[in-house]
Amino acid sequence: MIGENRVIVYQVTRQYIYCIIKYNMNNVLEVNNLSKIFKDFSINSISFNLPAGAIMGFVGQNGAGKTTTIRLILNMLKRNSGEIKVFGLDNINNELEIKQNLGIIFDDFFFMEMWKIKDVEDVIKGFYKSWDSRVYRQYLDKFKLSINKKIKDLSRGMKIKLMLAAAMSHNAKLLILDEPTSGLDPVARNELLDIFKEYIADGEKSILFSTHITSDLEKVADYITLIDQGRLFYSGGTRELVNNYFIVRGNPDILSIELKNNIIGLTINQSVFAGMIKSSMLQEIPKEIVSGMPTIDEILIYISKGIYKYE
Repeated sequence: MIGENRVIVYQVTRQYIYCIIKYNMNNVLEVNNLSKIFKDFSINSISFNLPAGAIMGFVGQNGAGKTTTIRLILNMLKRNSGEIKVFGLDNINNELEIKQNLGIIFDDFFFMEMWKIKDVEDVIKGFYKSWDSRVYRQYLDKFKLSINKKIKDLSRGMKIKLMLAAAMSHNAKLLILDEPTSGLDPVARNELLDIFKEYIADGEKSILFSTHITSDLEKVADYITLIDQGRLFYSGGTRELVNNYFIVRGNPDILSIELKNNIIGLTINQSVFAGMIKSSMLQEIPKEIVSGMPTIDEILIYISKGIYKYE
């Protein structure tokens, strides 16, 4: 019996190591030094990687460049410089091959209002070699979507579920979602998050998930890429992002020039100052002004309040 247990432990451990080697070392998406110049806005040398089997939250305030970056990944915009690889392939030279393995959902609904749900499959399945009608019907049943219901009669939550059913019915290896949960109530959002976690459970599929609702990301995202004013602020583990910073508050009288220069999003009024510092600075500041680790929302708020010194 003990010997059998040892074999089981060994097999599980070996499988776990195999998963780490196979998935964590492979990126389904690689963005390197990506730049796009507009008349009044620029994407400046953004780089990040999305490993297989993971969910990455893509965050930033309105106008930070999230949708522009997604459109560059999908080759809907022409980049000025940089490189984008999806599944190890160049996103321009291998665009058609790549898009066979992508599921894409934008905030805008793109199905005709007068279609019935059963019409969606008839239109979409011709674009994908791996379309699976059985899987599509399974998702419709799971989402409680009647094939004879018209698009115009669906709620926003049901429309999002329909787009997800379509996006996930051709064995897409990467879902790219631009604000899929905006406007949904907490129950509907939580249901979608469960769907996302289930979708990547096999370790072979990944999700790039752009959203303003950062509490959703704290529940499901393995990684966060945060951009601000077209520049990369952070890309890495979700927990590491939160652990990298601390909120500070206190009497303005104790603020030295050096401390002022190192506080991100510093605001001061007559009785109190507030801002955010890097964790590496904790030993250099008075302990009484440290109030705790920030949420992702608070990080976004603080970096939006002032000019951050990008390294």
